[in-house]
Amino acid sequence: MFELYGILAAILSSGIGGTAIGATRYLAGTVDPLAIGAFRFGIGFALMLPLMFLRGTKWPAPMDWPAVAGLGCLFFVAFPLLFNASLIYTTAARGALALSTLPLLTMVTGAVLGSEPLSVRKTVGVLIAMGGVGLALLSGLAGAPLGAWRGDLLMIAAAFCMALYSIWSKAVMRRSGPVAFTTMAMGVGAVVLVIVACARGSFAPVSAFTSAQWFATIYLGAMGSALIFYLWAFALERTTPTRVAVSVTVNPITASLVGAIILGEPLSWNLMAGIVAVFIGIYVATSS
Repeated sequence: MFELYGILAAILSSGIGGTAIGATRYLAGTVDPLAIGAFRFGIGFALMLPLMFLRGTKWPAPMDWPAVAGLGCLFFVAFPLLFNASLIYTTAARGALALSTLPLLTMVTGAVLGSEPLSVRKTVGVLIAMGGVGLALLSGLAGAPLGAWRGDLLMIAAAFCMALYSIWSKAVMRRSGPVAFTTMAMGVGAVVLVIVACARGSFAPVSAFTSAQWFATIYLGAMGSALIFYLWAFALERTTPTRVAVSVTVNPITASLVGAIILGEPLSWNLMAGIVAVFIGIYVATSS
């Protein structure tokens, strides 16, 4: 049951993450990706900080600060910059498919680093879930722009950053707790992004923000940052990195469903079949 809570938290985190993609794409045309990241994680940090104090949680031990800072830069600076840059070159569908390599990258990297052994059941489940994502996004993979492979590679590099974070953070998180670790790591990432964004003048368009753009920004910070990364840390504390990572295949599925509900995009047979395959894959990969 303890591990089941972690798996459910990871699925919920990835599901909400799919809706955050829509908010990011809405803002991307009007403001620099650096500013988007600075707002997202700055607001997330501001919301996580009171939660720490209300729970009476202590900061990670000073001996862990270098590790927390390094992991914060990996996950809250390198990952979002690679993610945002990839969508300059490739389509959302291809980007989502490239990101769904995360469970495979996590599984292989964990085996190479000796943190998590490979198993046939886990491998089969990961491949089924990835196949489900490919099936769901089938109609969006044709007609890729020229040079889309650059975006695909950038997204895979972003997924690799996330895989390393999931593996390396587990030991530090076990000592510090998910709230303290995530708050400090997110705070480091937010500070770095704010400094770089200020230096580049990335906040200039913010003065012309509409109420809808401010809503999208606050949603990204509250739901797309504080909540989903708390749930991700909660999951990593309770189960293996691969079982957490396989939940990311839910992300493009929820993004497609949001498009169907809000934007009136049709629900095709391949999307429905892909949803079924994703959940079958997650079940196979996370069950004994």
